[in-house]
Amino acid sequence: MSADFDVAIVGSGFAGSLMAILARRLGRSVVLIERGRHPRFAIGESSTPLSNLLLEDLADRFDLPWLRAFSKWGTWQAIHPEVACGLKRGFSFFHHRDGEAWSDDADRSRQLLVAASPNDAVADTHWHRPDFDLFLQRKAVEAGCEYQDETRLDHVERDGGAWELSGEASGGPFRCRARWILDASGPDGFLHRQLGLEAGHFQGLPATTGIWSHFTGVHRWETRFPEFQAAPFPPDDAALHHLFDGGWMWVLRFNNDVTSAGFALTPEAAAARWNGDPEAMWNGLMERLPSVSEAFRSAARIQPFQRRSPLPFRSRSATGPGWIQLPMAAGFIDPLFSTGFVLSLLGIERLCDWMEVGEPQEKLDRYGVETLADLDATADLVGAAYRTLGDPESFEALSMLYFAAVSYSECARRLGKPGLAPGFLLRSHPRFGPDIRECLLAAGRAPSADLAALVANAVRPFNVAGLCDRSKRGWYPVSAADLLQAADALESDPDAIRAMLRRNGFDG
Repeated sequence: MSADFDVAIVGSGFAGSLMAILARRLGRSVVLIERGRHPRFAIGESSTPLSNLLLEDLADRFDLPWLRAFSKWGTWQAIHPEVACGLKRGFSFFHHRDGEAWSDDADRSRQLLVAASPNDAVADTHWHRPDFDLFLQRKAVEAGCEYQDETRLDHVERDGGAWELSGEASGGPFRCRARWILDASGPDGFLHRQLGLEAGHFQGLPATTGIWSHFTGVHRWETRFPEFQAAPFPPDDAALHHLFDGGWMWVLRFNNDVTSAGFALTPEAAAARWNGDPEAMWNGLMERLPSVSEAFRSAARIQPFQRRSPLPFRSRSATGPGWIQLPMAAGFIDPLFSTGFVLSLLGIERLCDWMEVGEPQEKLDRYGVETLADLDATADLVGAAYRTLGDPESFEALSMLYFAAVSYSECARRLGKPGLAPGFLLRSHPRFGPDIRECLLAAGRAPSADLAALVANAVRPFNVAGLCDRSKRGWYPVSAADLLQAADALESDPDAIRAMLRRNGFDG
């Protein structure tokens, strides 16, 4: 290939392929360049209500009804059953003591279940990326994008206001020119290496290590604990987290008998287990969690173990002359709280705004500032969460900041009032922004009861989900009553809230 394009997008995963489709809808010529070949293994798999809402908004804005179908479990299953995914009703967290079978007390102090939807039909999903990324890549080709896979780019040079990209493809030499390069190749990716970009640093976030794979035959966690029959949702139909001092484990189920599972560990915990053998590291971690190990007793690993150390990465800049890093190329934090998709979609939304009005520099500069600010705010929260992993009460309190911010932001957007929720995690809100920073400074340092009181005070004006309620003993269902009571906080009224609930499939 030797041709000229408006945009060259490097990386054809979810974000790169979706950005390619939307750039075509905005009239740009696009070449989409992939080093590997689909279908391929990838993590970053768990959606949230806010990321699904952003998918809906982009689908409606660009008249892509097929994309809107992926925003809910019910429509995904009805329209695209051939694309594997998992049912995600919310978040479930279980705190473990090293080497002991899991158990809890009457107060459910060692667990936390937070629902994100009232029923399966409107639930979130886990994206089986081999299927989903392939689907989007094919849609990008249908939209008119040139697609080149199995291509290794080894040279990039700016010449006369355009970029020259060249390398080797499976069919021979590759070369193209483009006015803009968009990097969707992931953290520490193509542009960071080729342009020698300077790396930054997330303050307060440990340099964690990740190890993960895909498995079949993983038993459901809740089947061994009859008390979960009364829970707001089955804990396995969620982003399932197993927490322990020094790290945590995720377990995400898809509807094709595949389960994504992995650990994220502090540097100290990783160093204690790493001897150069990923399988030995995995087995050693499982010994710490005997109840989890029991769920994996018949499991078969279907992918090689992947290990990344450190997980966090931050570039000092997300943009430059003629180049742009999508959010997950500009920075990566941690899988905790499932923030990756929403950060990517917020960035894609901003880039569409920029393209739609003629690519003004001030709007691109704003994209860079907002993207890095979102990453930093998320890293601050996740770093504080790591400091509380060995303290269930403090972790639960801290997590309320996340759930309060995202639930309030989702409701504000669904009510047509996005200005009420400035910045991801309300980081730019004149009240919540300073209050959350005070809470994060106290996390892992203040007594758990003091931290809980501090968080409850910060959350109170934005609490649309009945959070910080000790009487619920760690189980938080979705409740219309909670939202109706918060109508004033959303500058709305009960009738408008009820209408919004009906529009969005609430049946309880």
